[in-house]
Amino acid sequence: MYGLKSELELDLASKHYSLEDYEKGVARWCPGCGDHGVLTNMHKLLREKQLDPAKTVFVSGIGCSSRFPHYMDTYGFHGLHGRAFPVACGVKFRRPDLDVFVVTGDGDCCSIGAGAWIHAVRYNMNMTVVLLNNEIYGLTKKQTSPTSRLGTISNTNPEGSILPPLNPVQTTLGVANASFVAQTADWNPAHMYETLKAAYEHKGFSFVHIIQRCPIFQAALGDELTSNKDAMVYLEHENGITVNEDIAKTFKNKANHDPTNLSEAMHLATEDHHIHMGLYYQNKNAPCYDDHGASNLGFTVEQKEEALNIELDKYAI
Repeated sequence: MYGLKSELELDLASKHYSLEDYEKGVARWCPGCGDHGVLTNMHKLLREKQLDPAKTVFVSGIGCSSRFPHYMDTYGFHGLHGRAFPVACGVKFRRPDLDVFVVTGDGDCCSIGAGAWIHAVRYNMNMTVVLLNNEIYGLTKKQTSPTSRLGTISNTNPEGSILPPLNPVQTTLGVANASFVAQTADWNPAHMYETLKAAYEHKGFSFVHIIQRCPIFQAALGDELTSNKDAMVYLEHENGITVNEDIAKTFKNKANHDPTNLSEAMHLATEDHHIHMGLYYQNKNAPCYDDHGASNLGFTVEQKEEALNIELDKYAI
C-alpha cells in the first residue's frame, strides 16, 4: 500500500547486454569469407561474458581481417599496417581495467608486424589475440603472404611460391614467455567458439591461430582443407579445449595432448601431414608485463608531479 513502511527491497536487474549491443554495421567481407564466422563467434563471446562495450577495445592493423573493429559496437582502433600490437600493449599497460582484443592477419602480423608480434608474446600482457590466416594477401588482391604454402600461385609468384611458409603456431611457441597458444578453423564454429572462450579466460597473451578460407583468392585451398577429414586432429585433454560429444565426433582423428608440455606442442606444430585443432600450450604462471604498468593510476596531479621530480632529481649533477 502506498506510504506503508516496509522492509522489502527491490533488487533491480543490472544491465544485460544482448548481441545487438555488440553488433555494428554490415560486414563488407566477401560472401563465404571466414571472417564472418569469427565475427559472429566474437559477438557471442562478448554476450556470454557480458563485457561492457564501454570497457572493451578491439585493435587491428591493415588487411581484410583488420576491418574487424568497424563491426564491433565497442571501442576500436584501426591502426597502421603491422602496428596493432604496440597500440594494444599501450592501451593495456595504462588501462588494465579494459578488455583488449587484437585481430590481425597473416600479412599484418607475420610480415611487417613480425617484430612487434614477437615482443608482444614475450610481454605476455593480458589480451586476446586472433590471427586470421588465409595464406594470401586478400585486400590487395592475391599476393604471396609469409604463410603461403610452397607452390602457391599469386600475382607476386606467378610460377608458384619458392620459399617455405612461416608457421604462426611454431613461431609463437618459440618465443620466451609464451603462455597460451591454440589453433582452430573457421569452418568449425563450435570448436572456434570454445577456443576463443578459453583464450579470453586465460590471464596473459592468448594467441589463437584461426585457419581461414578465402573463397576468392584461395578457393582450391579452402576446398582441400574442409574435405580432407584425415588431416584434422582434435587435441583432447582435461586441461585443453573441450567441445561437446557431438562436435568431437565430427573429428575423424583425435590425440591426447597435455598443454603444459611445450616440447610436445612444438612437435605437433611442425608436423606436416596433420593440422591439430585445440590448445597447444598454456603456462598460467608466466609473468605479465602489464602487472607493472599502472602503479600510479590513482595518483593526483600533485602526486604525479612529485613522483616525476623525484625521478628527475636522480640525474641532477
